[in-house]
Amino acid sequence: MGIATDAIHAGVRPDPATGAIMTPIYQTSTYAYEALGVGKGYDYARTINPTRSAVEESLAALEGGLAAYAFASGMSAINTVTTLLKAGDHVVVSDNVYGGTYRLFANVLVDFGLTFSYVDTSRIAEIEGALRPHTRMVFVETPTNPIMTLTDLAAVADVARRRGIISVVDNTFMTPCFQQPLKLGIDIVVHSTTKYLNGHSDSVGGAVILARKEHAERIKFVQKSAGAILSPFDSWLLLRGIKTLPLRMRTHDSNGRQVADFLHRHPKVSRVHYPGLSDHPQHALARRQASGFGGMIAFLLADGSDVPRFFNSLRLCALAESLGGIETLVCQPSSMTHAAVPEAERKRLGITGNLARISVGCEDVEDIIADLQSALEAA
Repeated sequence: MGIATDAIHAGVRPDPATGAIMTPIYQTSTYAYEALGVGKGYDYARTINPTRSAVEESLAALEGGLAAYAFASGMSAINTVTTLLKAGDHVVVSDNVYGGTYRLFANVLVDFGLTFSYVDTSRIAEIEGALRPHTRMVFVETPTNPIMTLTDLAAVADVARRRGIISVVDNTFMTPCFQQPLKLGIDIVVHSTTKYLNGHSDSVGGAVILARKEHAERIKFVQKSAGAILSPFDSWLLLRGIKTLPLRMRTHDSNGRQVADFLHRHPKVSRVHYPGLSDHPQHALARRQASGFGGMIAFLLADGSDVPRFFNSLRLCALAESLGGIETLVCQPSSMTHAAVPEAERKRLGITGNLARISVGCEDVEDIIADLQSALEAA
């Protein structure tokens, strides 16, 4: 089936009790047995829930995975993936990784004996140079948050396969509508479903989608054992959001291209990070491994700009963390999403105070541009 068909139908079947087209919210903590030792496949809601099972089946279909598991947040999904490792193992990570991921790796998991090397994964030679005898995983964001650097996923998959290590990709920015890492040979995909998959800024969640049986079995066991599950209501919200994902992503992509072009030409913007621009250093890779460019943009306000005044002058575009909703959101990564990254590292990566990140929404693009124009003039 095509992506739009799968988004609407995968995992969703008419309710056997009523014929309801939409999967009900099974808001229950437990299930009655018909007799001792005789049940209907459900025992306890931490282990299994019909609403959550539906959204997991949908996610597996969209990413082309063997199985998918839904979690209470994107960070709990990433944390669960690291349970495939053990003390003493080493992980190679994109150096421009999301601030929350960096915080988990650098300030939590190191206390459990894991070690991490942060490299520019857009340079495959840097990945290979960072590998050690005890490297067990490479964790990639592409595009990165917020600098929008791309990594060649087929090349990463090849390196990982040759070295016998696990390859993981955070696909939150692109979604399976535009990028399908498992089809390029990657082992595991993670998402913050809070973002584009849900799309309405009203649910927090995460997902892990897997290509290999042994990984799927372990993640399922840890989901049951640790219990950081997606609730029935959030599962239902995510199912609802996924149904319109292809429609929304087309608009995010169209609006994103136009906003990026506007910013690229504006005299008060010194640089735009957007793979859809022809002068982006990895534009050719973006066209090769993805079918769209999406709605995430980062840009630098020109020297001398009144940065606080720019952010405070926005009216339509909300000043907020998060991304991927139908409304346009703007943030200052250095003080918001990436505040957990050490200042020296932020500066090295280019996450400075005059860097703005915009999640371009689905409003009329002329209104988005008019709001940005007004704020740029105020700055």
